[in-house]
Amino acid sequence: MNKKEVTPYQISTQTKKEQVTNMFNTIASKYDGMNRVISLGIDQHWRKKLVKMVNQTNPSSILDIATGTGDLAIALSKTPQAEIIGLDISPNMLSVGIEKIKKLSLENRIKMIVGDAENLTFENQSFDSITVAFGVRNFDNLDKGLKELLRVLKKGGSLFILETSVPEKTPFKLGYFIYSKYILATLGRLFSKDKSAYQYLSDSAAAFPYGKQLCNILKKNGFTLVEYFPQTMGVVTIYKAQK
Repeated sequence: MNKKEVTPYQISTQTKKEQVTNMFNTIASKYDGMNRVISLGIDQHWRKKLVKMVNQTNPSSILDIATGTGDLAIALSKTPQAEIIGLDISPNMLSVGIEKIKKLSLENRIKMIVGDAENLTFENQSFDSITVAFGVRNFDNLDKGLKELLRVLKKGGSLFILETSVPEKTPFKLGYFIYSKYILATLGRLFSKDKSAYQYLSDSAAAFPYGKQLCNILKKNGFTLVEYFPQTMGVVTIYKAQK
C-alpha cells in the first residue's frame, strides 16, 4: 500500500477495499456525468489515446481491470477481433456498464464480471493485454494487485495504465492544486449525496505515486520495458509495461 493511506471514509472500520466498493456502488448512477464535467470531457480523448496504443500490440484477448461503467471496455471494442473482459469490484458500476453495452449491441464483444483485481480467478498467462483506467490507485495493496496482473498476462503481453498524476511545472501545478482541492470536491457534492466520495478521488490522486515513481514500482513487481507518457500538462499519465 501507499505510505500515505487515503481511504474514502476516514472514520470507518472497513478495509480500504470495502470502502472503495461501497463508494462506487453509491455514486455509480452519477459517475459518467461527473467524469465528463470534472475532466471537461478530455477523459474521452485520453481513453482514445490509450486504445490506439493497445491497438498497436494487436491483442486477441484484453482484460480491462476496474472497468467501472465500461467506458474503456467499450472504446476497446474498436480493437479488431479482440475479446474483452471488463472486471470491477462494484456490482452497481457494472450494472450501468452492462446497460450501455446492450444499447450498443456489444454483448458479443464485451463480457462484464464482478471480481477483485488483487485476487483474480483467471489462469496464469490468460491475456495478451491488460488495461486499467483510473483504477490502480484504488487497490488496497498495490504490489499484490500488480503481481496479479503480471501473473495473468501472457509472456510478451502488455499492461496499459491510465492514471491521475500531478503537473510538474509550477503554473500548472498550482492550478491543479486549486482545482483538485477546492473545485473538484464542490462539483462532487453537487452530483452526489456521498460528500466523501469525490474528496477521496481528489485526495487519492494527489497522494498516489506517479511518473518515474510508479514506473519503479512496476519494475519492482516484475514488469519490463516500462514507459510513461504524461498527458494534458501532466494531469494524467499513460504507462506501458511488458511481461
